[in-house]
Amino acid sequence: MRIDIVNIKPIKVAALEHLDKPETLEQSIEMFRNWRKESGFSPISQKRTFGVAHSRPEVMPLQPFRFDICGEVDANVPENSYGVLNKKIEGGRYAKLRHKGSHDNLEQKVNALYRTWLPNSDEMKRDTPLFFEYINFMPDALDSECITDIYFPLKPLR
Repeated sequence: MRIDIVNIKPIKVAALEHLDKPETLEQSIEMFRNWRKESGFSPISQKRTFGVAHSRPEVMPLQPFRFDICGEVDANVPENSYGVLNKKIEGGRYAKLRHKGSHDNLEQKVNALYRTWLPNSDEMKRDTPLFFEYINFMPDALDSECITDIYFPLKPLR
């Protein structure tokens, strides 16, 4: 498992908040895709795509599953019927791990970061959500060829 420590600047995004069961996430993703196509604010071919995990699916019984579906933007998003909002992905230090393959297997990599890598590193998790950058995704790429970068927030060095 190759982990790179990176510093990123804040990223201005348009976000659709998903607050429901993980099984219904695909419906929210489709709604966000439709907003992107109709609004032209965050063209998929020109702007990066992200997912911000405010909670983890395996913790569902304890708290609602919250996940933001995001597209990079240059300007503020106007009010819209989709409920897409202006947000920002926090800048700072992150452990970056590249995942190749199905999104169904992302949870295994996230768990490895939490349970294996973090306790064996000299790093501490920062109190901000981890996020995913989708380098490519279906239907433009086969499920087995999807590339996703996982960004795990770290506290600043002293």
